[in-house]
Amino acid sequence: MNSQDKQAAANLADPRWARIVARDRTADGEFWYTVSTTGVYCRPSCASRGCNPKNVTIHDTLESARRTGFRACRRCKPDGPAAEAVNAEIVTRACRIIETSEAAPSLTDLAEALSLSPGHFHRIFKAHTGLTPKGYAAAHRARRLREALAGENSVTEAMYDAGFGSSGRFYEASNAMLGMTPSNFRKGGAREEIRFAIGETTFGSILVASSTRGVAAILLGDDPEALARNLQDRFPKATLIGADANYEAIVAKVVGFVESPQVGLDLPLDVRGTAFQQRVWQALRDIPVGQTLSYTDVAERIGLPKATRAVAGACASNRLAVAIPCHRVVRNDGALSGYAWGVERKRAILNRELASA
Repeated sequence: MNSQDKQAAANLADPRWARIVARDRTADGEFWYTVSTTGVYCRPSCASRGCNPKNVTIHDTLESARRTGFRACRRCKPDGPAAEAVNAEIVTRACRIIETSEAAPSLTDLAEALSLSPGHFHRIFKAHTGLTPKGYAAAHRARRLREALAGENSVTEAMYDAGFGSSGRFYEASNAMLGMTPSNFRKGGAREEIRFAIGETTFGSILVASSTRGVAAILLGDDPEALARNLQDRFPKATLIGADANYEAIVAKVVGFVESPQVGLDLPLDVRGTAFQQRVWQALRDIPVGQTLSYTDVAERIGLPKATRAVAGACASNRLAVAIPCHRVVRNDGALSGYAWGVERKRAILNRELASA
């Protein structure tokens, strides 16, 4: 065996070689490699044409790769920060701009402030947060409004604290943000009307509830009375209206969707949550029917790889079963973990989806 064959064998036996072949961005900064035929050194995620293992030397440090005398690859720019780190910094800067602006900046203004094209910036932002810049701005403003209304200030003071410059715009937007009037929100949802009905599915009983904005809760369980109590706990000061014959058509649509998620749910949703929860829930809605992700995968998709526990918390806070498919999130080893409506029910829903995918 000649020296090149030995080099190829060593690389193929090295687990880092598979990460080079996969262009694994998470390996950037852990090691570098040189290619003798092109005379360059690269980072693992380099998107250049694949190289022959017999021509590659893997280096533990950037300095080691530089000492070969080879030049830095012009495509992956191994001397600079990784693209993921650059993009994360761009998104962080954009979030700070949004959060400190009196009015939500336009996509064009944000992109210009960051010296990027609107289209490229939009793709980066959504890839890291799970939200569009507009969606993030709306979620941030809603959070500021909820925090302001939870304090002792008047509704007018809360309006200005949340960044609204006029009462007309405030009352137009606040009802959509809160699902009720600001004054009712301050009272814990008093006088908000929630219509609901209970039906049956192959996964047990189902309770469907709607506000004036859309479906606000889809709860699964074995005991219809327990589901009704659960709804009351989630909307403690709302007026619950049941046994409405006109609401049965909506329940039938939701039941059909729960039985066959691939058909989609053609109903508006009243999704209430913090900016972080909204990011997680949007990432869950992007998981195709019949597929699963780990909590770590979801955390990475929203650009917060260390937020695995917070992602699990957001999944547990979900009140829209199947519509926001937290059942498609599993542990890193693929095992099923906690599910608000029971692990066995989670298993059954996933098995049904896998069979129909």
